[in-house]
Amino acid sequence: MKLNQFSKNVLRFIGNYSLLWAVNILCATLRVEVLNGKAIAELEKSGKRFVAAFWHGTMLFPWYFFRGQKILGITSQSKDGDLLAKTLKYWKFTVVRGSSSKGGDVALGIMVDYAKNEGSVVITPDGPTGPKEKFKAGAVITAKKSGVPLFLMGVAYQNKIALKSWDRFEIPKPFSKVRVIFSDKIEVPSVLSYEETSKVIEICEVQLSALQKEAAKFN
Repeated sequence: MKLNQFSKNVLRFIGNYSLLWAVNILCATLRVEVLNGKAIAELEKSGKRFVAAFWHGTMLFPWYFFRGQKILGITSQSKDGDLLAKTLKYWKFTVVRGSSSKGGDVALGIMVDYAKNEGSVVITPDGPTGPKEKFKAGAVITAKKSGVPLFLMGVAYQNKIALKSWDRFEIPKPFSKVRVIFSDKIEVPSVLSYEETSKVIEICEVQLSALQKEAAKFN
């Protein structure tokens, strides 16, 4: 039996709502340990802005972690990005659609303006299509041009399922332990040259990968 467009839309709505409900329940069961989070927590408490970056494959809990705040998130313009955009809007994020391959320049400009004047920005620096754990420029450039600090965020799940996607996307199992390790505050001076900025990006890639490995060292 063929479904008409209205029926398809209803089923899609039910599916999306059910998934949002399931993700909320799942994340609420997780046992969370946050390390070195004092600096970013103080910025959040005082209403000051920042940029935070975490790897695409670990992003399920970090998005949930920042829910309900004045924060901008960026998602791709692909169909896969549609569901993430809906989820982030449900969690009260401001959402911008774009990537390094499509809409990137516009999205970067919006991120910089938002970080300067509105609120914080969170980003997956290897998204939306990889390569896996390759730190692209967006997070560093946003911090540099807006004058707000950058924090890197290693996130690991003790018990998880890893999908066969390019990023090996990780879904924590219910009641799993999740460990979050923040970097120290990273200041990116606006006067840095192109070469100096590229070096900062390289350092951030190494540091975020190190934080990710450290977060995964469960007892």
